[in-house]
Amino acid sequence: MRGGAGPCRVVFSTSARRTGDAMTAADEGGLTQQSPHRGKAMSLLRAAFALNPQGLNWPRGVMLMDLALVPLVVLLALGDEQYLLSAVFGALFAAAVDPGGSYGHRASRIAMFGLAGAAMTAFGFGIATSAWGWLVLAAFVVTLLAGLALALGTHRFVAAMLLNVWFFVALVQGSNHHDAHVSSHTWGQVLAWAGGTALWIALTFVGWLMQGRADRPQPIAELPGDTSRRKLTPPLIAFAVLRALGVAGATAIAFGAGLSHADWTPIAALVAMKPSLDQTTVVALQRLAGALIGAVVAVLLLLIAAGEHGVKLISIRHALEVVAIVILIHGAAIRFWNYAFYTAAIAAGVLLFASLPEPSDYSAEGERVLWTLVGVAIAVVVMLLGDLLAKRSAKSPRHAASRPSGSVAASG
Repeated sequence: MRGGAGPCRVVFSTSARRTGDAMTAADEGGLTQQSPHRGKAMSLLRAAFALNPQGLNWPRGVMLMDLALVPLVVLLALGDEQYLLSAVFGALFAAAVDPGGSYGHRASRIAMFGLAGAAMTAFGFGIATSAWGWLVLAAFVVTLLAGLALALGTHRFVAAMLLNVWFFVALVQGSNHHDAHVSSHTWGQVLAWAGGTALWIALTFVGWLMQGRADRPQPIAELPGDTSRRKLTPPLIAFAVLRALGVAGATAIAFGAGLSHADWTPIAALVAMKPSLDQTTVVALQRLAGALIGAVVAVLLLLIAAGEHGVKLISIRHALEVVAIVILIHGAAIRFWNYAFYTAAIAAGVLLFASLPEPSDYSAEGERVLWTLVGVAIAVVVMLLGDLLAKRSAKSPRHAASRPSGSVAASG
């Protein structure tokens, strides 16, 4: 794909790279000889829960946990815990897009990402209480631009996908706050995001000094670091448009129908969509299984706060906030080990944060799993349509030469 010529092969996650191998191994094991449908189902299950031992990285998890604990302690001390999610996402996403290299290069790139994230934070929280039609339009535009960011290089594409996910998190968080000071609340969230990004820049500066001012490798080496510009081919543009349409439809369901806890639908659809139908199906299964496991874990932990009141309830909430961060960091450590278990950790952590204001509302977890199922179903349907269109295009030699030969798997 360099220079815009030849096939496109962009692989963002180890789990995505292993999907085809895992499914092939399952087929070779004789499963398809028993029954085509049963063999396909077993192949999907094996691919969904295949483990990559090289993807387990506990030191990274500990490092990110230390990073997340800083805003937790500071914001709890200030009594501003409503800004915790923005600060934590800002810090963790800044670490994810850190390109490595010289400190000046790293700081400038992270600062640019932080500014883009601050703008996305202001946009997401600012329009969160607008009419649902505006939210659908914004979802389409943001997702389309994130998909087209591939022209700027795969590393920037990863950053755009992370900001795309954060936009929906901000949209959901903003829609849950209907106070009279929306503008000040929005700018508080922007400041929290910027603070999280600045925290990572400051920590990298300390590490750079401690390492003798030497160049440092990319912290998350599994993510692509290529920044060479590429030509957007018609298939890639079509994929970006299909992805944006699917996410816009999921957003319409989440915000247009006024359904309780449907906010997970666009996020699930966004992350599950991959360039090939097989990859989309496997990731959809992984997200659904992870959401179910995460919901069970969250409910069990929330039972600790059941029936408690006053100071004891406040203490339990703070303790569960720490537990939620620890769970999220475990997710960071196993991100490239298995995507289903990673999703379970992320779901459990996010559900804890979302449910702590009302720890007795256990039905919310089940509803969010249901809407996750709707989101991944939208992703599968959209990519089924994309697969049919790709097969039609493949019949034309002119289009076949420009078809992607690999996978573009967004991280999330």
